[in-house]
This record gives sequence, structure tokens and C-alpha cells, in this order.
Amino acid sequence: MCTTKPVLFGVLTGCAYALLLTTSLAATTTKMVDGVKTEFVEQVSEEQKTLARNTEVVVMPKGFHIEPYAAVPDARHMAVAPDGKTIFVGTTTDRVWVVTPDKEGKKAAEVRQFAPDQSFIIPNGVCFTKDGSLVLAEQNRVLSFPKALENKEQGKPAVKVLVGKGMLIPPSEESYNHSSRVCDQGPDGRIYISLGQPYNVPPKMKLKLYDSLGIGGIISITADGMDRQVYATGIRNSVGLEFHPNSGNLWFTDNQVDGMGDDIPPEELNKGTEPGKNYGFPWYGGGTVRTPHYIDEPVPSGVVNPEVELDAHAASLGMTFYQGDMFPEEYKGGVFIAQHGSWDRSVPIGARVVFVPINEKEEAGAPSIVATGWIDASGDYLGRPVDVVELGDGSLLISDDSAGGIYRMYYQE
Repeated sequence: MCTTKPVLFGVLTGCAYALLLTTSLAATTTKMVDGVKTEFVEQVSEEQKTLARNTEVVVMPKGFHIEPYAAVPDARHMAVAPDGKTIFVGTTTDRVWVVTPDKEGKKAAEVRQFAPDQSFIIPNGVCFTKDGSLVLAEQNRVLSFPKALENKEQGKPAVKVLVGKGMLIPPSEESYNHSSRVCDQGPDGRIYISLGQPYNVPPKMKLKLYDSLGIGGIISITADGMDRQVYATGIRNSVGLEFHPNSGNLWFTDNQVDGMGDDIPPEELNKGTEPGKNYGFPWYGGGTVRTPHYIDEPVPSGVVNPEVELDAHAASLGMTFYQGDMFPEEYKGGVFIAQHGSWDRSVPIGARVVFVPINEKEEAGAPSIVATGWIDASGDYLGRPVDVVELGDGSLLISDDSAGGIYRMYYQE
């Protein structure tokens, strides 16, 4: 279980801090590539054994199967390359990994360090642009690697600085907590980046600064890093966002306030239809549940309520719209969400993958659990899902930063 530590206002989780202090035990080998030391992750390892054991206890609907895909230390958010099969994996440490599949595409043939010449700090957010550039959103910097797929084996791949170090947020606002950024390119060509605020509930003196910079919100920049704009505010900590493939609306998860009880407030799946909207935090702790810190403060006008309320303290993170043909028809167009699992709850929940159906009118239905079992009967974690992405064949990959790897979920009757 993660612990808590004191902050200026409210209670803040120590989960992200603990992740950063975790040193992977994955077996790696080091080779010189272009004069740079480069790590390669051995795929016959304890991590692979752990992944295999976990797949034996994961419960899914009939016809769904899960298998180990790759051992990847601290595997967090993933980006599928333009070829539909190569995966770039962010972490909350100082590594970015690139996973090359075998010929059948059912497991990794190689996992190697990407851009080993770079010094990364929490390089969690990875996303591809339409021109094949890999955008990497760190704690306080944003980089772009042109032709990342073609250059994945280079020790010193070409890189562009979109947002310089210390320019994404003021260095005074840096924290180990809520610093896992995520990103995606919108239909307008701009890069959208989530900026979690560093408190459980921020003090009032911080709100003006945070709203002006998009901290506790989502910002956007052009593909060359210019014209920063605040897209959304009133967001506690979004660690999953994706544009709807048809409408272009921006959907995102949001983790909500700790310390209010086991079952409140709910976490959120939100839909952004236009810029400039406020999604209610910190006046609301999640959904329409008021925080005790702001209960006497008037709620700003025009606050947008969530499309879906998710279970409290399940830690809903990465998400993806399913577009493939492998799964049954009822999953087409819906959202798969990875839930990392509770720390602020007497009996933990989460550590699972849930599905939210979305109809042709872009209306969300009730969430259901599609993969669970990463918490054992004693309440201990066997693994902790972080992100879900779709491969070109219609199967899903699920990252697990605790077990140190990636699973492949597929359907076969």
C-alpha cells in the first residue's frame, strides 16, 4: 500500500513518490550504441514469470484471453508507432523503452532503451503525431523525436525541444506527486498535455496561478511547441486522455480527492467539447461531491459534470477508444480504462480494466469490469494496470508498472 505524507493543504498521496524511488530489478544487458551505453531488457526474467503467474488469475468475460507480452521495467503509458505494432513506453523513472514485436506480433522480440543519450525526469507521457514524431511529456519539459520509429535503434536520435526544462510549470510547483503527464495530438494538429496539480486539494492562494498556467488542467501547444493555450481547468489529476475518433472531442479520466471516505468522491470520465471549460475541482472533490475545503465557496458558473462517474479511489489512468474488429461488436467505439488501484481505501479496489460503452450519439453507458484479479484475497497487489492501447490486429496491450511489464489481451472463441 502507498503511504501518505503531509502537505500545505489537505492530504497528498505518497504513491508517485514511492514509484520514483523504486529501482527495477529487471535483468538488463548494456551495449554501446553510437558511443552511448544502451540498456536491453532480457525477456527471460523474473518479470516474465510474474506476468505469466498474473495471467493465470486474471478474470475476463468468456472469449477473452490474456498473455505476457513483454518485460518492461516500470511500464507506464504507451504509444503505438505508425506501423501499428512497435510500442514506445514511458516511465516514472528516467527511462523510455521501445518494444519491437516478434514476427507473429504476440510478444516482444526486443525491449531496448530509447534515446539513451537523453537525461529524462518522469518521462511518463508518450504520444505520436501524424508526421511520425514521438512527443515525450516529462515532469517539466516536452520533447519531440522526429521519425522516432525509423530512429529507434540510434543512440542519439534527433530531438527537438518543444517546451524547455522548467517552462512547462514553474520549478517552484514541481512535485513528485501528480507529475505523470499524458499527451495526445488533436484533430487541429495541436499537442494536448495534462498538468496534474501537486496537492490533494490546493490552497486558495494557488488557484489564480494554476488557472493561468493550466496546472490542474489541460494545455495545448502547436506541433512546434508554440502558442501555449489553456484548454481546460478544474481537473485534479488527469492521467489518461484521447480524442474521440469521429467527433474529435477530448475525453479524459480524472483522479479525485483522497481522505473523504472509502466510497466518495467518485472518479471521473469527462468529455471536452470546446476549450475554456471548468470541470469542477476543487469545489467538487469528484462528481458533484463538495470538498470540505471549499464547501462554503461558490461554485464557478458553467462547471461541466462528468460523463461517467467511476468507483472512488480505483485510480483510473490510461484509456483508449476501441476501433478494432477482433472484439465483439458491443465493444466497438467504447472506452477501455486501466485502473491502477486504491491506496486511500480500507479495502482496495481497482487494479483492473473497465469498459465504458459509447453509442453513435457519443453518449456513455454504464461501466463494466472486463479484466480483474490483480489484487489477491489478502488485499495485496499482484500487479497494477496503468495504460491500455490497441495494436493493429485489434488486440489490447495493458501496461503494469508494479509487475514490470505488458500484457496482451485478445479475443478468441
